[in-house]
Amino acid sequence: MKRKTVLITGAASGIGKAAAMRFAEEGFDVCLNDIQDDKINLLAKDLAKGNHLILSGSYAEETTVLSGEKLIKENWGSLDTLINCAGMFEKTYPLEMDLTRWRKILDSMLSGCHLMTTLAAKLMVNGGRIVHISSIHSERAEMHASSYSVAKAAINQYCRAMALELADKKIQVNAIAPGFVNTAMSIVDGQNELESEWFINNYVNNQHLPMRRAAEPSEVAGVAFFLAGKDASYITGQVLVVDGGLTITF
Repeated sequence: MKRKTVLITGAASGIGKAAAMRFAEEGFDVCLNDIQDDKINLLAKDLAKGNHLILSGSYAEETTVLSGEKLIKENWGSLDTLINCAGMFEKTYPLEMDLTRWRKILDSMLSGCHLMTTLAAKLMVNGGRIVHISSIHSERAEMHASSYSVAKAAINQYCRAMALELADKKIQVNAIAPGFVNTAMSIVDGQNELESEWFINNYVNNQHLPMRRAAEPSEVAGVAFFLAGKDASYITGQVLVVDGGLTITF
């Protein structure tokens, strides 16, 4: 039986790395995409055995997409699943920045989302699953995070639109919106916000986060694996919130 295949962006760390490990453990051949060549090369050696591939480069660059199409066609022939975990965050001060800088994060994440969806749709010959990692920032506002929040909100709507566009090809498109996750993105200005007095007092002691802890990357990866599997056969155009109950509270 032909092994299933998955392309994972942002695979060098965090949710992307956890997803790569989970899918490989479940018998998938995995194509690792990231700009951090050294990390994805090391990860490829640690994955459960399979015909794994490495796609170096930014998911938001057309040259990377063209390389990915050739790589997957030559080695696998087709693609079953895309898990788009790549993303970026930097503080933005929209009233003090020029338009080019403010749009940097927005354009990168939206371009990456669209380019990888287009690539996956070309390579999926018998249906498929596309999952984009969004964020609860898409429904919430935070100081100095405007570009990031707008990008994540746009990705949610893009998933809904593409669920319609790709339905006739039997491709399901969904998103996952995590809350706090224990990844490198939690380190802000040299400090892990998950270990800060602010986080402990607000989210743990005062129960504004009902589960009183951040998620581990593997917990989000597990939801991605669910959306790629047979038990999610009637889910498309949805945003699944994985936030430990954060958004149900005041």
